[in-house]
Amino acid sequence: AFVSTNSITQGEQPAILWSELFKMGMKIKFAHRTFKWNNEAKGRAAVHVVIIGLSSSEPNTKTLFEYPELRSEPLAKKVANINPYLVAGADVTLSSISKPICKAPAMQSGSALRDGGFLIISNEEKTKLIDKYPDVKTLIKKFYSGDEFINGFYRWCLWLKNVTPAELKRYPEILERLECVRKFRAESTRDNTRRMAALPYLFAEERQPNADFLLIPKVSSENRHYIPIGYMTKNDIITDKNFFVPNATHFHFGILTSDMHMAWMRYTCGRLESRYSYSNTIVYNNFPWPQDLPKQKVDGVEKLANQILKVRARYPESSLADLYDPLTMPPDLVRAHQDLDKFVDSCYRPQPFDTEMQRIEFLFELYQKYTQPLFGPEKKKGRKKKV
Repeated sequence: AFVSTNSITQGEQPAILWSELFKMGMKIKFAHRTFKWNNEAKGRAAVHVVIIGLSSSEPNTKTLFEYPELRSEPLAKKVANINPYLVAGADVTLSSISKPICKAPAMQSGSALRDGGFLIISNEEKTKLIDKYPDVKTLIKKFYSGDEFINGFYRWCLWLKNVTPAELKRYPEILERLECVRKFRAESTRDNTRRMAALPYLFAEERQPNADFLLIPKVSSENRHYIPIGYMTKNDIITDKNFFVPNATHFHFGILTSDMHMAWMRYTCGRLESRYSYSNTIVYNNFPWPQDLPKQKVDGVEKLANQILKVRARYPESSLADLYDPLTMPPDLVRAHQDLDKFVDSCYRPQPFDTEMQRIEFLFELYQKYTQPLFGPEKKKGRKKKV
């Protein structure tokens, strides 16, 4: 048995580590799920750890220790099997894949600037530019990272896609910035960035959606029960600190903001320190969506998802960080999410889920059912007939 930080049970690590251990015939005999361990270092820094006991043969009994709270005493449970995510379920690992396993829209990363900060402008710089060149305002767009989206503010950026050389020549101040971008990129150690020095007026990796979209920040606080996600317009420029789903319906929003998806996210995402680090290739693409739903169920999810958006609109002065803080989340928003959670649960099965562990165990079973035809063992090739 060994003690480890819980990173080996999250994100990309399980597929890397446990596939090799399984090849060696190792099985998990017992495991303590994540808990806080105060070590004896100066300042008594606390780390999130797991304890995992391994066996080189199939154990007769397997025990999973769960912690209702990170500092509480563990509760022991006998289970049939313990998988690499320390969930009672089959030995599956989630690989990084490029497309969803279910019928769901693609999720992409936002744009990367790699500009040295010269395509970003402050409020003061924006005001000065517009005072001097009133028509320049069409080239200035609101600009969001994940943190800005969650906390309800934004910056400004120069959006010069499809701007002609003649137009750019009207603004010497912008040309000075573009020269700085060119020099910054030319000195980069990255080949792709150096190549983009020839196009200093464009983002280094431009993936801005052409229609309104659903935004999911890549990193968010582990203290929130729900990752704050929401709709943006095609004129809201987003960085690669966000993911987006173009043309997402209220059904997609409803499933993604539900307890079912949040439970899946918490057990499969990576972590940045202790914060959630969402992934499109691990979390989203491997997520088992409810399948073959009747129109009544789809309409029901959309109606309740729309209600969440309506409730949010009642608090225009509150950021998503305010609205989803466990200490300040408004009662009507709590009820709206609870109503949606209950209905989404019913899209998966008639029986309600009493705990998050029940949800995640069910989702791993569903994942295995969905992916077995896709990622199952290769069929043995027959012998070639001699001619």
